[in-house]
Amino acid sequence: MNGGNDIFLTILLFLMCLMVFGALAGAIMSNGSSDKRTRARVNHFRARYGKSDTTTRSRSILLEQDDSSPFEAMLGRLVPRPQTFRTRLKKTGKNIQLGRYVAICGVVMIVSTLLFWLFFSLPVFLSFLLGIVSGIGLPHFIVGKMIAKRQKQFLSLFPEAIELIVRGLKSGLPINETITIVGREVADPVGTEFSRISDQVRFGKTLEDAMWQAAESLDFPDFKFFVISLAIQRETGGNLAETLSNLSNILRQRHQMKLKIRALSSEGRASAMIIGCLPFIMFAIIYAMNSDYASTFFTDPRAMIVLAGALVWMSLGGFIISKMISFEI
Repeated sequence: MNGGNDIFLTILLFLMCLMVFGALAGAIMSNGSSDKRTRARVNHFRARYGKSDTTTRSRSILLEQDDSSPFEAMLGRLVPRPQTFRTRLKKTGKNIQLGRYVAICGVVMIVSTLLFWLFFSLPVFLSFLLGIVSGIGLPHFIVGKMIAKRQKQFLSLFPEAIELIVRGLKSGLPINETITIVGREVADPVGTEFSRISDQVRFGKTLEDAMWQAAESLDFPDFKFFVISLAIQRETGGNLAETLSNLSNILRQRHQMKLKIRALSSEGRASAMIIGCLPFIMFAIIYAMNSDYASTFFTDPRAMIVLAGALVWMSLGGFIISKMISFEI
């Protein structure tokens, strides 16, 4: 019977690990909110109007310093596709090094494993599996929340920054000076990003390269529209103030449309959250009231199969609901 339990535990471990790493791979592959056609068009415009310079790129390295310890740097080298993780960490606006992030994930995994094993008396395999899920999922979730918060703040202040640039251009100031003024006058995170662009230009980098680097770091379609407008105007000429004024109006309308869609889909999002959390809440209540009864899911092979199937179907349902309530503007 022990051999049968080991087989079922191995199957359960394989299925749950497949779910975890599948979710992680999906999160990594979905890098940014725009689709492939939008990215292809942006890359086309960048290749046409944003020619990079190797000399200025080497000068900008002075603005980016890695203050991580040797141990953290060693951990960062062990991560597959490290540039993808570094790009995601940069979107938070914090100086979070990759090695430090990996070390935090390891600490969370160890603490979670010991917590599930010692305090909840779960089996070792299940405790280790839940520790892996917590170590990968919890920091990833927190970083995602930090990125979403920064994006919301940036998109709410960005039209005001464009209006400030338009007023500066109409008063006769050059575009470089207006960007410096935006960095001083507008609040974070918009002011921080424009100040970084101004510093890079001051260090010898061209304005186009600095703007495209900021666009890659932020990965906002709104900011890419702004960069493309500047690049096209420098290439073809025209009234830049009027172009940016129209762009500001378009961005405000996009933001209003997103808020309207969010309000209309609030019922679906609330229902998805309640439906997704209810089974786990009920299981926690049952486990607290009668731990022997609830622990059957971790000891009986048939119950473990049912539990694995339920988790798979719940994950599939949550994925479908998330696609139903998310809209791209």
